[in-house]
Amino acid sequence: MTPKLPFQGIHLLLSALVLFLLHGNTAFAQNANLNGKVTSDGQPISGATLTLLELQRITSTDGNGSFSFSGIAAGSYTLTVSFLGFETYRETIRISADMSPLNINLHASSREDIGEVNVVGYASVRRKDLTGAVTRVSEKDFNQGPFTAPDQLIQGKAPGVQMINNSGQPGGETTVRIRGNSAVTGSGQPLYVIDGIALDGRSPRPQRSAAVGSSPGGNPLVFLNPSDIESMEILKDASATAIYGARAAYGVVLITTKRGKAGDLRVDVNASTGIASLMRRIDILDANQFRNALSSYELIGGDLGNNVDAIGAITRNAIIQNYAVSMSGGTDDAKFRASIGYQDQEGILLKSGFKKVAASVNGNFRMLESKKLGLDLGLIGTQTNEQLAAVTTDAGFMGSLVGQALNWNPTEPLYNNDGSLNIKYGTSIINPLGMAESNNDLARVSTVIGSVSPYYKFNDWLEYRVLGAVNYSTGIRRASTRSWINIPGIVADPNGGALGGEASYANNELTTQQLTHTLTFNREIANKLNLNAIIGYEYMNFMYKGMDFRGINYGDIDIDYTDALQAGSSGNRIVNSFNDPTTELQSYFLRAILNYDSRYLLTATMRRDGSTKFGDNNRYGNFPSFSAAWNIRNESFMQDVAWLNELRLRAGWGRTGNQEFPAGSAINRYGFINDNAVRPINNGNPNLRWQSDEQINIGFDFGIFGNKLSGSIDAFDKKTTDLLYPTIPLYPNAPDAPIIWSNLDGRIRNRGIEFALHANIMQKEHLTWNMGANLTLLKNEVSNMNNVILTGALSGQGVSGATVQVIQSGLPMFAMMTREYLGLDPDGFSNYTDDGFSMLYVGNPNPTALIGFSTDVAYKKFTFSANFNGALGQDIYNNTANTVLPITNLGGFRNITADLLKSPIQESLTNSAAPSSRFIENGSYIKLANATIAYQVGNIGASMKNLNIFFNGTNLLLFTKYSGFDPEVNTPKGLGNTGSAGIDYIGYPPARTFNLGVNFTL
Repeated sequence: MTPKLPFQGIHLLLSALVLFLLHGNTAFAQNANLNGKVTSDGQPISGATLTLLELQRITSTDGNGSFSFSGIAAGSYTLTVSFLGFETYRETIRISADMSPLNINLHASSREDIGEVNVVGYASVRRKDLTGAVTRVSEKDFNQGPFTAPDQLIQGKAPGVQMINNSGQPGGETTVRIRGNSAVTGSGQPLYVIDGIALDGRSPRPQRSAAVGSSPGGNPLVFLNPSDIESMEILKDASATAIYGARAAYGVVLITTKRGKAGDLRVDVNASTGIASLMRRIDILDANQFRNALSSYELIGGDLGNNVDAIGAITRNAIIQNYAVSMSGGTDDAKFRASIGYQDQEGILLKSGFKKVAASVNGNFRMLESKKLGLDLGLIGTQTNEQLAAVTTDAGFMGSLVGQALNWNPTEPLYNNDGSLNIKYGTSIINPLGMAESNNDLARVSTVIGSVSPYYKFNDWLEYRVLGAVNYSTGIRRASTRSWINIPGIVADPNGGALGGEASYANNELTTQQLTHTLTFNREIANKLNLNAIIGYEYMNFMYKGMDFRGINYGDIDIDYTDALQAGSSGNRIVNSFNDPTTELQSYFLRAILNYDSRYLLTATMRRDGSTKFGDNNRYGNFPSFSAAWNIRNESFMQDVAWLNELRLRAGWGRTGNQEFPAGSAINRYGFINDNAVRPINNGNPNLRWQSDEQINIGFDFGIFGNKLSGSIDAFDKKTTDLLYPTIPLYPNAPDAPIIWSNLDGRIRNRGIEFALHANIMQKEHLTWNMGANLTLLKNEVSNMNNVILTGALSGQGVSGATVQVIQSGLPMFAMMTREYLGLDPDGFSNYTDDGFSMLYVGNPNPTALIGFSTDVAYKKFTFSANFNGALGQDIYNNTANTVLPITNLGGFRNITADLLKSPIQESLTNSAAPSSRFIENGSYIKLANATIAYQVGNIGASMKNLNIFFNGTNLLLFTKYSGFDPEVNTPKGLGNTGSAGIDYIGYPPARTFNLGVNFTL
C-alpha cells in the first residue's frame, strides 16, 4: 500500500481558519461619502489602490480613475494611494458630509523604482527587489511563428536556457535544459507552473511500440494556446527555485496567462495561414551520382534507369492555419477573459499533422463593500488530434519512414507501370511511400484544468489565499499497419500462413490535484525597513494509469484494424494495463524578503517536502536558500553619477531536490503477468534519499545612459549529489530481474557565466531600434562516480547492443566513448587507435556556449524583428550516417551519403560500419530562428481597431557544419532508465514556415 501523508487534519484546520477570518462585518456610521479621482499629468489611473488606514477600508479606481468610499463617520483619516511605477501618496484628510471630491495626482517613480513585476513563486515582487537569477520574457519579446506549444516562444531569449526541438512533427516534444545537464535518469526538464498550478510534466499521449520501433514522445505543454500567454519567468538559481523544493532541481518556468481588464467589452482577433516545407536536406546521391558510384565500384544491376527523389516523394508543402479570438472586459470588481483558438498544421511528411482546439475562461471578482473578499477562477479545456508519421527512435535495420527514403535506390521507381506501389517482397528494402500509406497512427489528447482561488485582503499588507486546482488529461492512440507492406512480422505470408498486419489501441489518464494555502505580508516594519513575506502549505496528488492492446494477423479486411481489434489472431494478442501508485507531496514553505531603504535586500526561503515516493527513513526533505542584493545606485555617493541608472550586486545559495523517478520505486512492488501470475518489479529501499542540487550564484545588473544600455552578468556553480539510479542487485540475473533504486556516490557539476544585454539604439519620433543579446558559457563534469554507467544505445544494422556514451568520473555528462577513427587504410577499411579494441573519450554532446540575439526596428507604421539562437562546442553522434547510409548499402543497391565518395581512398564495400568517432560531427550552429515584418494599418471605421498585417518565417537560415537535417536534435537513446544527449537517428525533419496573418481589435 502506498504510504499516506497526514494532510487531512491540516486541511480541516486551514479551512476553519478561512471561515473564522471571513466571519463578521464591520458596521459604519452613514455619515459621509468620500469621492474623487486619481490622475497623473492629467491622465486617469485605473486600478490604483486606495486605503483608509484607520478603518482598513480599501477600494480601487475604475477605468476613469474615479473612486468612492461610502458610509464613513466624520473625522480625520490617513489616506494612501498606491500604483506600480508611482510614488505612494499619503495624506491625512478630514472627512465631512459636505466635503468636495478629491483630486489626487500621483508622481512617477524614478526609473529604478518602476521596474517590472516578476512572478517568483506563489507571489510577485518588483524586479528591483529580486535577489536571485530570474529572466522574464513578456509577450512583446516572444518569438513569432505558428508554434504549437509555449516553450518555443522563449527559445534563445534567456541566458542559461537551451531548448531543443527533438522532432519536426507538429506538436512534437522538446528538451529544455536550464544551466546544463545533470539528469542521470528522468527527463531533466524544468518544472512548469501555470498561474500557480504546477504541472505533472508528463504527456498523456500513449507511446507506440510497433514492428518498426518506438515512437518519440509528445510535448506536455501543447494544451496551452500560445496567444493566451502574457509572460514567462525562468527561475534559474537555487535561491529563486528553492521555494518549489523537491521539483525544482532542473529549474522552474512560471507561465502567466492573460487576464481580463476593467472596461468595455474588447474582442481581439488573430488569424494567419501559411506553408511549411523541408528546411534542409541530407546530402545523399542523386540518380546520376548513384550511377557513377555503381560504375566506380564495377557493380552491375543496380541502375534501373529512373531519376527518383524519395525524400521529395514523402514530403510536401504543408498548409498551416492558426486562429484565435478572445473577449475581455468587466468592471473593477468583476473582470473576465475568454478565448478560443484553433490550429491546423499539416506535417511536411505524408500522413502527419496536428490539430488543436483550445478554450479558456478566467474571472477576477471582488466582493463585500470593503472589497476585501475576492475570487479568481480559471478554466482551460483543450483537445489535440495528431496524425503521426511512421518515424521511430529505434527502427533497427528495417529503418522507419525517413530512413527508408534516404537509402532508397534513386534509379528505382516508387511505382510500378500499372500505377501500383513498388513493394519489394522477399527483400528488406521498404518502399517509403508504401510505409507512409500502410501506416495509420492517430492520437487524441483531451485536457481540462480548473482552478478556484478565493482570497481575503485584511488590509493593504496582509492577504490570505487558497488555490484549489485539478488537472485531468486523457490520451487515446489508435494505430495500425496494413498487411501488404513487406516488414517482417507484419507482411502477410503469400503461402497462406500468417494473415499479416498489426493494430494497437492505448489509453492513458493523468490526474493532478493541488491545494495551496498562502498568507502574504508586505509592509514597512521599521523606518525604511520593509518585509515582504509569504508562508504556505501545499498538497499535491498525482495519479497515472492506462492500458494498451496489440494484435496481429488481420489480413486484407476493408476497415481500419483498430475498428475490429477482435479480428486478429487470438493467440497473439498482448494486453497490458497499469495503475501507478498514487504519489502524494505535502509541503510547507516560507519566503521572507527584507528591504532596507531600497539599498540592501535579503531573501530567505525554506521548503519542507514530504513525498510518498521515498522510503520511511527519508520521507521528508528540507530545501533552504539565502540570497542578498545591494542596490549600489541608491547609495548617496552614487547620486551624482548621472549616466548610471542601475547598479545592483546579487549573491545567493540554495538547495533544491529531485523526486523524478517512478512512483512506488522505494517499496517492494509486483506486477501481474499471464495466468494471474505475478513477478517482482522492484525491491524496496527504505533508505532512499532525495537527490540534492546545491547552487551558488553571483551576479550584477546595470543600466546606463538613461537605461539605453542595460544588462546582467551571472556566474553560477551547481553541484548535484545523491544521484537517483536503478540497479540490479544480484548477478547473474534474469532479463526481468527486479531493480532497486539507490543513491549513487557520484557528483555532477555544472558551472557557467551568463551575459544578457539590451540596447535601445535609437529612439526617434518615427524610428526606433532595439537589440538584445545573451551568451552563456558552460562547463559540465562528473566526479566521484565509483562505476561507469553505459548509455547512448545505437540502432541499426550491425550495431545492435552497442553504446557510445558513458557517465564516468572526469568526463562530462553523456561523454562519447567509442573507437577513435583514424581514417581508411590502403585497402579501404577503417583504421582505429589500438585496432579498435580500446574505447576512448572522443566527443562531448554538451554545448560549451549558448547564444541568443534579437533585434527589432520600427519605422512609422512598419516593424521588423528577427531572432537568432545557437549552440557552440557540442558534438553530435550521427547514428543515421552510421547505420542508415553506410558504404555497404551500395553493394545492396541502396543509397549512401555523398561524402563517402569524396575520400582519396576508395572505401571497401565490406567495410564495417562499426560505431566510432568517424560518425561524431561538430554540432555547433547559429540559426535565424524567426523573423517578422508587419504593417500597422490602424483603425478602420468605428469598430475595427489596431489592424496589423504581418508576415513571418521560421527556420530561415542555418549556419553549421553538421551534415544531418538539423544540429538541433536529441533522439532519446538512453539505456534503461538512463538518459542520453546529442544522438541523431532518422528523426522527423524540421520545417521552414512562411506565415501571413492579421490581428485586430473589435
